[in-house]
Amino acid sequence: MPLKKIITKTQVLTAMKHTLSNRAASRYLGCSYQHYKKYAKLYNGEDGRTLFEIHLNQEGRGIKKFLGGDADNTPLMDIIEGKVSVDSFSIDKLKARLIKDAFLKEECKKCGFSERRVVDFKVPLILNFKDGNKKNWQLENMEFNCYNCQFLYIGNVYSDEQLKAMEDYHSYKTASIMEDVTWDLDETQVEHLKELGLWGSKDDDDDELNLISYK
Repeated sequence: MPLKKIITKTQVLTAMKHTLSNRAASRYLGCSYQHYKKYAKLYNGEDGRTLFEIHLNQEGRGIKKFLGGDADNTPLMDIIEGKVSVDSFSIDKLKARLIKDAFLKEECKKCGFSERRVVDFKVPLILNFKDGNKKNWQLENMEFNCYNCQFLYIGNVYSDEQLKAMEDYHSYKTASIMEDVTWDLDETQVEHLKELGLWGSKDDDDDELNLISYK
């Protein structure tokens, strides 16, 4: 396992000078928030408080918050580098901006899947945060995965309740569709189905033949 890099007091002070919060400082140094926090608490400032305490900004003072249409015009690098509060943006909006501004390629990072749905040309991709922290919008912490790779390598895409609802829905739709199916088969296909025992008379009328459904 590679050793985690040591963050010096000078590095923490430099990050504080260029940012407005501890979380933004961790992004500036290219490390996780928890790793930054560990070292920022080791060093004290001139007033005796730790550098972490000095740089606390829980109210977000000086950090711009964009709402509505303004969010669409905010430079994406300002968001990624922590100059703008991530609380002002939704994951869906971030995903769209990453694609629009070409920060991430619109394909699965693991298998390269990029096929588009014919009805709206969307690629079925999930924005995955590698460290599990959806507030860490560092570019290296984000990747696109297709639904299959997300399930195989990360975890369930849907909850058990969502899966049950979808399966029940599809079962209902399939049953409804099958009731309205009209079979148009040629004589060869009919003979083959008879041999398999899947074709028989509905009633005494020999001209009206129907498929025998599976149990």
